[in-house]
Amino acid sequence: MDAVVKPLHPNHVRVGTRELESIRPTQEEAQEAVRVLLRWAGEDPTREGLLDTPRRVTAAYGELFKGYGENAPEILSRVFQEVEGYDDMVLVRDIPFYSHCEHHMVPFVGKAHIAYYPSEGVVGLSKLARVVDVFARRFQTQETMTAQICEAIDTALRPRGVALWVEAEHMCMSMRGVQKQGAVTVTTQYTGVFRDDPAEQVRFLTMVRGAR
Repeated sequence: MDAVVKPLHPNHVRVGTRELESIRPTQEEAQEAVRVLLRWAGEDPTREGLLDTPRRVTAAYGELFKGYGENAPEILSRVFQEVEGYDDMVLVRDIPFYSHCEHHMVPFVGKAHIAYYPSEGVVGLSKLARVVDVFARRFQTQETMTAQICEAIDTALRPRGVALWVEAEHMCMSMRGVQKQGAVTVTTQYTGVFRDDPAEQVRFLTMVRGAR
């Protein structure tokens, strides 16, 4: 669950939902680690083209992994109840995301498709996209990310059901290892009526694929 996730204290680091007591590395320590990796790869960190690379890398990491400092329940906390009695499926399709494999620290890139049946109101559509980013902008596995997004929406909105389809290409499979470019991994997660009624799963999948 993400309910316990809070913005990091500057001197703490987090693994999953556990805040560790160890001191968070300084900016300079992080940049020195980049220099070490450059040397390990066979490069010279002092050459002109690489002099500013450690600073750029740490700045990029701050953006790529900002999800550790964000809180899904807060993003989903505002629910609109005045929806004129609407209680059918809400679907947001083709939400792009960029994440990083926790095993090889290389990207996986794809799209998420989210649907839910409202019970106590609806949430702003952009909030669903933001929740995807909260969990994508961390070191992840696709399976874990799928479960976390679904659980966050289910817990915050208490809908009659949530359906989630995530599809992605993993660079750890495309760029290294078996090097199979274009292979796509699909994960799904269902709660409520989507889990209990196969016909609802079919309807969801049909709507996701409908415009393709």
